[in-house]
Amino acid sequence: MSAFKQTANAKSHQGALSTDMLSRHVACGIIVVDARGRITHCTEMAADALGVDAGQITNRHHKSLPAALSRVIRRTMTSRKPVDGLKVNLTIAGQGKRTLAASTAFLGGPAQKLGAALVVHDLTSFVHSEQNLRQLDRLATLGILSASLAHDIRNALVAGKTFFDLLLEKHQDAELVGIVRRELGRIDATVNQMLSLAGTAKPSFSAIRVHQLLDHSLRLVQPQLRAKSNSLHCAYGAPSDLINGDGVQLEQAFVNLLMNAADATGPNGSLTVATELVFPEAPRPRLRNAGDLRQLRITIKDNGVGIPPEHLDRLFEPFFTTKEGGTGLGLAITRRIIQEHGGSIGVVSRPNNGATFQILLPAVS
Repeated sequence: MSAFKQTANAKSHQGALSTDMLSRHVACGIIVVDARGRITHCTEMAADALGVDAGQITNRHHKSLPAALSRVIRRTMTSRKPVDGLKVNLTIAGQGKRTLAASTAFLGGPAQKLGAALVVHDLTSFVHSEQNLRQLDRLATLGILSASLAHDIRNALVAGKTFFDLLLEKHQDAELVGIVRRELGRIDATVNQMLSLAGTAKPSFSAIRVHQLLDHSLRLVQPQLRAKSNSLHCAYGAPSDLINGDGVQLEQAFVNLLMNAADATGPNGSLTVATELVFPEAPRPRLRNAGDLRQLRITIKDNGVGIPPEHLDRLFEPFFTTKEGGTGLGLAITRRIIQEHGGSIGVVSRPNNGATFQILLPAVS
């Protein structure tokens, strides 16, 4: 074989490698339009980015595309100049908002007009990732600031509460005394919640009985239930409630959920607490013993006002609350505790049909 052929074959091989690499790593779609503006070719990736079927738009005019993309194609065909780096925001029915990067190229020479090619790249996942990173950065900064402020406030409260207690003992207005003490207690509770959310201390695990924790947590909310004449139903169906966990932290999580449920129910409402042993939908293959896959599911259900659909996605965000005077930290702390125990928490709710919170925790055989 001549040196020329070897060189040609090497270049051809390099070109094939380059094309293969591009096809694997450059997630873009291509739409080709002829001189009459008719779509002659649409790749599956382009169709997916636009939320359509490739066969539905092939042979149709480019005006059938979203207006922003149609305009850029028309501009390219008129000016015979490419457009690069255009950012397009679309709303696709049933699929939500998408962000695309669009570029065009004119197909043809000085004396001929063959049409244009549109290249689209779906940036939606990148935009969401960037937003999530920014949110995490803000939360990290806020967490550091909150922890610092909470420590300072709690230290100052020690002296302040002592002084107020002595002052209030001499005050004759019993109603005012109660209000001040209650508000001081609320400030102290908020500070402790902030410290709990920002804290990095890991739970101290030991073998614990979840049913005992639930019983103790329910005793703490009994006065609130009695005040509204709410009924309580316990259905502990799990034959074994043994888990490895931190009893203090899990009790805090249960009390947060039970207090929220009690707040959400009106007079003569009902609250249900149930447990059962289940197997996860996607078993972990590294565990040989099927018994090790069991999970304890704890369900806390109320028949209260429910949660609006637009609030469900933000329910566990720190500082998000719809309750007057709420801190928005209870559910965020609850989720962190459950996750640190290797579990998960979810909620199902419809307005005026109550809310159902479900916790999954790894069970001990």
